[in-house]
Amino acid sequence: MAKNSSSFQVSKVPRRAELSWRNGARMVIWMGVATGVVALRPGLWLIALRQLRAFARQRWYAKAPFLPIPDLRYMQFRMETVYGTPDALPPSRDLVEYLLWCRLQRGLWV
Repeated sequence: MAKNSSSFQVSKVPRRAELSWRNGARMVIWMGVATGVVALRPGLWLIALRQLRAFARQRWYAKAPFLPIPDLRYMQFRMETVYGTPDALPPSRDLVEYLLWCRLQRGLWV
């Protein structure tokens, strides 16, 4: 089987996906839902803050939108690998399951 060199390169994300994740309304709505879901589960507060800090863009405080949110390219990559499309918005149950998994991995039974 011949190697296809293009299969080892990261493909450029379609413009449509860039626009959907840069669309402030979609991100704000999802962040609001995520915050509400986590707020209802005090046992996830600590791990949610740790994960937010871990995934925040470097120097997030120096560049608009001045929020500790993940880099756009990282979010597109994660959404495409998990949901098959870079402009997916994860269901809140997936966020809860992810945070529970992170808490288990870190041994944080708060």
